[in-house]
Amino acid sequence: MSRLIVISNRVSRPSKSGNQGGLAVALSQALRESRGIWVGWSGEVTDNFTGHIGFAEDEGVKTATIDLEEQDVDEYYNGYANKTLWPLFHFRIDLAEYERDFEGGYNRVNHRFADTASPLIEPEDIIWVQDYHMIPLGQMLREKGHMNRMGFFLHIPWPPTRLLVSLPHHSKLVQTLFAYDVVGFHTEEWLESFRHYVEREMNGTVNGDFVTLGDRTIQAIACPIGINAQEFANAAVSDPAREMFEKVRRSLQDRSMIVGVDRLDYSKGLEERFSGYSRFLKDHPEQHRKVVLTQIAPPSRGEVESYQHIRATLDAVAGRINGEYSDVDWTPIRYVNQGYPRDKLAGIYRAARIGLVTPLRDGMNLVAKEYVAAQDPEDPGVLILSRFAGAAMQLKDALLINPYSPEEMSDAITRALAMPLDERKRRWRAMMDCVEEQDISWWRRRFTERLMAAQRYDEQTAQVETAH
Repeated sequence: MSRLIVISNRVSRPSKSGNQGGLAVALSQALRESRGIWVGWSGEVTDNFTGHIGFAEDEGVKTATIDLEEQDVDEYYNGYANKTLWPLFHFRIDLAEYERDFEGGYNRVNHRFADTASPLIEPEDIIWVQDYHMIPLGQMLREKGHMNRMGFFLHIPWPPTRLLVSLPHHSKLVQTLFAYDVVGFHTEEWLESFRHYVEREMNGTVNGDFVTLGDRTIQAIACPIGINAQEFANAAVSDPAREMFEKVRRSLQDRSMIVGVDRLDYSKGLEERFSGYSRFLKDHPEQHRKVVLTQIAPPSRGEVESYQHIRATLDAVAGRINGEYSDVDWTPIRYVNQGYPRDKLAGIYRAARIGLVTPLRDGMNLVAKEYVAAQDPEDPGVLILSRFAGAAMQLKDALLINPYSPEEMSDAITRALAMPLDERKRRWRAMMDCVEEQDISWWRRRFTERLMAAQRYDEQTAQVETAH
């Protein structure tokens, strides 16, 4: 196969502890198979950007990283990526910040990534760019003369046209996607929003998977990401998972546990989740002392003000609910601001009667799939899932809810706690079949096969010139 060049904001080196995320595992496997290179930011800050590339190889995965200046991190990462694009693409236009310095830093850093990757690229390499941090990177590589097959995958939602047009220079940003050969989204909804924008705002045309703008035709596809289902299922019966399972069950004292596992982010609907659980406690006093909500929420992006606000808000809400309903030997919410290794997390999932996954908007949400994969087939828990998570398009046997409705969440918790074993097993089996069939390897193969079969950039350009 052709050599694969993966370019992303951060590079994930193989971990001997086995705690790499699913995406990192899948990309690492593909890089090993193709003798490829993973290019990205080291995570380190330097006083002056030099363009020096740090090369490394871990467990057969080659990486090439650069250090960024503090201004780069402020404007490109904390700024345009996480204060502008992230909230806008998650439908939170009220939180999006539009500053010229952010956009300038975003383009400057993408040029730096293009400068870094360019000398590493050979003519037959396949280039795969990951996520919203690097939307214009493909166009910058084309400007350097690279005609390689090149793909881009967006791991977050694509917003509706009426929201995207609020972004300054939105059409310029979208046009850069036409430098790629294949552009991927998690769901048909996000794909349809992209098509709608191209047709309505740019006078492009859509013909099945093919989207044309001027002289360029690309493939735009829905390709939902998965997890390594078998690996996660195995992790759930490992010794660390069993130890964590037993530890959790002992601490519950025969109570039922509801679990939520989310990065501390306003898109995850954590405040709404706490409100829904509070409504459940209000509606069902007979369930007091019988159930516990364990919310695991590692902090993220602490430099961004909106993330500081969400943490302060959740601290206050959790404190208020616990103050109102706690007893001397029962606390209704266990709110934990730390992460856990994947094997221990699998044990926590397995100990939970309910998995509560209620983002307000999410590209996919792999926690939902991890919860399913970790369950005991003979006594599975129940997944309660937001309709606005990409995973809801696949996991239709979850209890699907509107996360903005406390009453709907309360009703779903009540139904899940009372659900008979045979129904729990039937719903779990249907979801597990999907999680196993459309796993992380399926996602990678589906996208890269499309990309390898795509027409080279220079071949399409030559055809267009001949037609003219």
